[in-house]
Amino acid sequence: MQEIIIIKIGGNSIDDVHALSNFLVDFSNITLPKILIHSGGKMATELAQKLNIETKQIDGRRITDEATLDVVTMVYAGLINKKIVAQLQKNNCNALGLTGADANSILAHKRNNHKLDFGFVGDIDAINVEFIQSILEKNITPVFAPITHDKNGILLNTNADTIASEMAIAFSKMYKVTFVYCFDKKGLLLDINKNESVIQHIKTSEIEQLKQKQIITQGMLPKIDNIIHALKNGVEKVILCNVQDVLSILNGNSIFGTTFTI
Repeated sequence: MQEIIIIKIGGNSIDDVHALSNFLVDFSNITLPKILIHSGGKMATELAQKLNIETKQIDGRRITDEATLDVVTMVYAGLINKKIVAQLQKNNCNALGLTGADANSILAHKRNNHKLDFGFVGDIDAINVEFIQSILEKNITPVFAPITHDKNGILLNTNADTIASEMAIAFSKMYKVTFVYCFDKKGLLLDINKNESVIQHIKTSEIEQLKQKQIITQGMLPKIDNIIHALKNGVEKVILCNVQDVLSILNGNSIFGTTFTI
C-alpha cells in the first residue's frame, strides 16, 4: 500500500516566523506524497481587533458571525495560506493552496446545536479524495486552510484539527497514512511544565485514565478526541509532536513526540 504523510500545524508554529520557516524546509524535504493542513494562529484575532470586530465567545467557545467569517477567510485562506505556499515554492516543493470550496475538496454543513448557535462554523461531511489524489499524482502538494463550504454558496470556519483527522481517515482507505499533529509541546506530557516528561507511546485504552488524572485537560481535549476518532476509523497511528521534530520522527527516530495507537 502506498504511503502518505498528513501533517497539521497551528498555534505558535504559525505565529513564529522562524519556526514556521524551519518547519517548511523540513516539510519540503519529505519525499513521500504529503498533505499540509494549517490553522490560523493569532493573526485573525489581531486583524479583527484592528477592524473593531468583536471576538465573541460563549462558555469559552468562539462564535463565527458573518464579519468574523470574512476576517478568517481573508487571513487563513489568503495571507497565511499563500505565504506558506510561497515558502514551499522557494524550497522547491510545488504546492497548491486550497480551501474546502476549491474543487469541492471538503464539503461541510453549518453546525446544528440547539443550545448554542456557533454561527458560520462547519462540521465535515465529505473529503474529495479523488481530486486531492489527482493533485498528488502530479507531484503537487496540497496545502489546506481551515475554510470549508456547504455547496450552497456559504463558506464555513472549520477546526483545522478536525479537517486533518477527517483527511487522514479518508486517505487511510487506500493509503498507509502517517498522521502528524504539530503543536507547541514536545508531545503529550506527564507534567505540562516539563518538556522532558513526554509519553512516548500510548494506546487509546489508556487515555481515559490520563483524563481522570488531569494529565489531559482543557485545550488538549479536542485534539485528543480527534486523534481517537482517527484511530477508530482506519488510521493506524497518530504522532503528536513539536514542529522542529517532524523530520527526525519521519526518519525513524522514535524518541521524539508521542505515538498514539489503538
